[in-house]
Amino acid sequence: MGISVKLEAFEGPLDLLLHLIDKNKINIYDIPIVQITEQYMDYIRQLNSRNLDVMSEFLVMASTLLRMKSEMLLPKVKNEEEEKEESDPRQELVRRLLEYKMYKYISQELKDRQLDASMMLFKEKTIPSEIEDYKEEVDVKTLLSDVTLPKLHAIFLSVIKRQTDKIDPIRSKFGRIEKEEINLSDKIMQIQFYGLRHKHFSFRGLLLKQTGKMEVIVTFLGVLELMKMGRVAVSQKELFDDIEIDYLAQDVAPVVAPVEQSGSA
Repeated sequence: MGISVKLEAFEGPLDLLLHLIDKNKINIYDIPIVQITEQYMDYIRQLNSRNLDVMSEFLVMASTLLRMKSEMLLPKVKNEEEEKEESDPRQELVRRLLEYKMYKYISQELKDRQLDASMMLFKEKTIPSEIEDYKEEVDVKTLLSDVTLPKLHAIFLSVIKRQTDKIDPIRSKFGRIEKEEINLSDKIMQIQFYGLRHKHFSFRGLLLKQTGKMEVIVTFLGVLELMKMGRVAVSQKELFDDIEIDYLAQDVAPVVAPVEQSGSA
């Protein structure tokens, strides 16, 4: 059965073969030579071109396909002395088709990029004349004509030395000790407000929200005080597991004075 195609649609025999392979949804690595050859020959019979150069290319490929077709159809004669498998006659054709397909894809990609580039416009230079005619009042080259790297290095070292001389070698090592003012009663109130909002929370998570060691200690004391007051209950499922805290009260209780005195830090 013939196929209705035109020569102008293909750039050469390899282009026609790729078209036939795509049309028949054939695996390029396993080409059925008999089927492809028959379709290719149907196309050759429909040609009506007087261009010998074009015709010769298609006829050369036709002869190649016919040769491979005959090799595929002829029975294989096995040689007992040489058990090496004969090479597939389609390998060279597959290599040429893959190479042609790669270059065809690259050429199409370059064509698309050329098309995209043709649609790009570049803004011409529009610098105002007053800026182009501007000249610096001070010539930097003249100003720095006698400046050298050794001179710059010497100036840098002198500046560093002055800064070093200003530092008192004894007082510069003194630190500053600041007292952290954390009130235990305030911390207990904060824990109660936190417990009233969350009801059930992690002791470790509560400690991670603190900003310093002293605040962690006061928080720990605050939890102990709330346990003594009966406002929280703690539990631990397994040894070394996180301690879970349940806030039992429904309100926030004021803290008595003795707690404030014992909790100041």
